[in-house]
Amino acid sequence: MESASEINPESQYPLIPFPAHLQAQAGKFIIDENTVLQSNEKEEKVNLLLREFAQQIKTATTYTLAITPEGSQKNAIVFRLDKSIENTEGYALSVQVDRIVLRAKNPAGLFYGVQTLRQLLPLEFEKPTSSPQISWAIPAVEIKDEPRFPYRGMHLDVARHFLKVDKVKKFIDQIAYHKFNHFHWHLTDDQGWRIEIKKYPKLTEVGGFRSGTLIGHYNDQPHQYDKKRYGGFYTQEDIKEVVQYAAERFITVIPEIELPGHAQAALAAYPELACENKNYSVWRIWGISTNIFCPTPATFDFLENVFDEVIPLFPGKYIHIGGDEAPKTKWQESAFCQRLMRQEGLENEMALQSYFIRRIEKHINSKGKQIIGWDEILEGGLAPNATVMSWRGIEGGIEAAKAGHDVIMTPTSHCYLDYYQSDHPDEPVAIGGFIPLEKIYQYDPIPDELSPSEAKHILGSQGNLWSEYLPNFEQVEYMAFPRVCALSEVVWSPQDQRDFDHFVERISFHTNRLAAMGINVANHLYDLSSSIQPKDGAVEVEIEALAKDGQIRYTLDGGEPTLQSSLYSNPIKVTTNQQIKAQSFLAEKPIGRSWQQNIRMHKAAGKKIVLKTLPHSKYSGGGPGSLINGANGNPERYGDAEWLGFDGKDLEAVIDLGKKETINTITFRFFIGEGQWIYLPKSIQVFTSEDGLDFIEKRRSKTIEGDQKLVKHVIALDAVQSRYLKVVAENYGIIPKGRQGEGNESWLFVDEIVVD
Repeated sequence: MESASEINPESQYPLIPFPAHLQAQAGKFIIDENTVLQSNEKEEKVNLLLREFAQQIKTATTYTLAITPEGSQKNAIVFRLDKSIENTEGYALSVQVDRIVLRAKNPAGLFYGVQTLRQLLPLEFEKPTSSPQISWAIPAVEIKDEPRFPYRGMHLDVARHFLKVDKVKKFIDQIAYHKFNHFHWHLTDDQGWRIEIKKYPKLTEVGGFRSGTLIGHYNDQPHQYDKKRYGGFYTQEDIKEVVQYAAERFITVIPEIELPGHAQAALAAYPELACENKNYSVWRIWGISTNIFCPTPATFDFLENVFDEVIPLFPGKYIHIGGDEAPKTKWQESAFCQRLMRQEGLENEMALQSYFIRRIEKHINSKGKQIIGWDEILEGGLAPNATVMSWRGIEGGIEAAKAGHDVIMTPTSHCYLDYYQSDHPDEPVAIGGFIPLEKIYQYDPIPDELSPSEAKHILGSQGNLWSEYLPNFEQVEYMAFPRVCALSEVVWSPQDQRDFDHFVERISFHTNRLAAMGINVANHLYDLSSSIQPKDGAVEVEIEALAKDGQIRYTLDGGEPTLQSSLYSNPIKVTTNQQIKAQSFLAEKPIGRSWQQNIRMHKAAGKKIVLKTLPHSKYSGGGPGSLINGANGNPERYGDAEWLGFDGKDLEAVIDLGKKETINTITFRFFIGEGQWIYLPKSIQVFTSEDGLDFIEKRRSKTIEGDQKLVKHVIALDAVQSRYLKVVAENYGIIPKGRQGEGNESWLFVDEIVVD
C-alpha cells in the first residue's frame, strides 16, 4: 500500500460528471493480485455488479480477484447497500489507503459508484496493456454523490440511418459510463420503420428499406441520391436483448413510434392509413413529409395494435409518440377530416391533432403506460397525463410546467448534438446550427420563469442525435463526444458547483480516456476560435482555445505560424486589410487545427451599428458588430459567430460611418437553405441621412435571387455621399404550401454588410 502525508492534488480527480461532494485525501489505494471484493448483500443485482467489476479488473490487470463476504481485512473493496442514503440513485465512496467502501441506497447507486472508481483508475484500465510498470492506484478520497435530476437522457435516431444491435449496446455503455439513466430510441420515421410488428409484417418488409439516400446536404441543389437499397430493422428478440442490456446498466429504454406525422415509411407499407390511398415510397430525402396518418377508425385500430406489441417489450413507464412536425395540408384537403372536425366540435386542424393524441394516450394509459410527446402536442390542448419534451425552445416546457405537466427539456439551442460543434471548415457535414462544448455546459434546464413548485415538473434534460448526417456509428460517436460529457454534468452535478474552466481541465484528460475506450471522440480543445468586433474605427480580434495550457502564436504576413511567430497575449487591432493565421502549441508542438481569417476594412468596417430588431438568441453570432467587422461567415453554414439569424423578422440596421463618405455600392451576404426554413429577403431598402434621424430612401431592390447557399446581392448607389446609412432587408414571410416548414415563419440570415 502507498501512503503520503500530503493531500492529493485536484488533478488526481478528473471525474465527469463531477460529484456533488468530493474531499481529497492523502495517499492511494493500490489494486494488486491480493485485493479482494467483498459484500454481504444477497440481492442478485449487487452480486452481478461485483462479478462485472471483477471481470473488468481482470481484463485490465490480469488479476483474478476473489469475491468474499465482507470482513475486517485490509486490501478490500466493499460493496454495501445502505438505506440511510436518501437519494435513490445516490452513493458514498470512501477510498482509503488500505480499504475502499462503496455504499448506496440501491444497486443503481452502486453502479454509478463503480463508474466513478473506473474514472479514478489510470486510463490504461480502459485499454489493457501488457506493461508491468502500471500501478493500479486509486487516489484516496471521500465522495458523497447524487444526481440533480431524475431524468438524464440521450436520444438516438436509427430511422434515418440504422445501427446494428452491437452498436446500440456500445452507445448504451458509453452513456451509462456518464451516469445517464434513459435511452430514447427513435425507431420510426419517414425514412424507415425499424421495429418488427408481427401483425403488420410489411412495416419492416416494405417500410424498413428505401431505394436510395440523399447525397450531401439537403441544401445542395439539385438533390442527388446514391440509388442503393438501404435499411434494416430490429426483431422483437433484438429489442428484448437491448432492453435487458440497458436495464443491467440501470438505463430505461423509451421507444418512439412517430404519429401522426413522420409516417411515410408506414404509409408505404399500408397506404390505406393515409388520407389519400395511393402508392407511397419510403422517403429517400431528409425533412418532413406532408403525408401523415389520417385519423380514421382503421388508423386508430392499426396504431393500437402496434402499441399492443410494442408496450410489452419495454418495461419502463414511458412510450414516446412523437407528435412533432405534422403538416396539416392533407387533413385540410380531406373531406373525412373536415367532417370529423365538425362531428367532434374541433375548431381547427391543431385541435384535430390534439384529438388524435388524446385517443392514442387513452389506449396507452389503459396498458399502464404514460406518453411523452414533443412540444407540438401542446397545440390544441394537451393530453391529460402527457409528459412534454420541449425541443423548439424552452417556451413549450414553461407552458407545460405551469399547467402542472412533467417536462423534459431538450431545446435545439443547447441539446441537439447533430448540430455542428466547431466552425472549422474541415468539419464533416451536419444538419446545421452551431452548439460548441461550452454552450451545452452553460445550459440550465430550469427556466427562470418558473416558480419553485413549477420547477419541480422539470424532470431533467436530454441530448438528441438525429441521424440524417450520421451515416455510421463512428460519426455518431464523433458528434456525441465530448458534448455528452458536458450534458452529463448539466443533469447530474449541482448547478452552483459547475465551472466551465474546471470542466475543461478535466475533459482534457477525459478525452484521452474516451479514446482509450475506443470512442471516436472529437477533440476540439486546442482548436482556435475568435471574436471579431468593431472598435473605435478599427477591428479588434480576440483568439482563444478552450484548453489554457498551450500557447497561441500568430502571423500577419500570410505565413504559417511556428514557434518563432508572435505570441498571442492581447487582442489584435486591425486597421488595414489583413490576413491573420494562428495555431495552438503544446510542449513546443502544434496541436489542434489552425485558424485563419481575412479582414477587409471596407468603409463600414469598425464603425458603429444599431439594430432595430435583435437577432434570435440562438443565432446572434458575435452581436450586431458581426455585420461590419470585416470578416465573412462560413459560406457553407449559418451557425458560426459571423451569421445573424432573424426568425420571422426584418433586418433593420443603422450604420454610422463616423463622417461623410462617398458610397458606390453596398454588398449584402445572405444564406439560403430552404430545408432549414432559411429564405432570401423579399426586398432590400437603403436610406441615407446626414444626422441619423431623418432618412431618405435611395434604393429599393425587389429581386433578390440565388440558388447556392451563399448569395451576394449588390446595390449600386452611384457615389452618394452620406454619414449615416439605414438598410432594411424584409423577411420572406410565411413559408408557402408544399415546402419544408409550410405555414411557419421563415428565417433570414445575413453576415456582412460591405460598404464601398
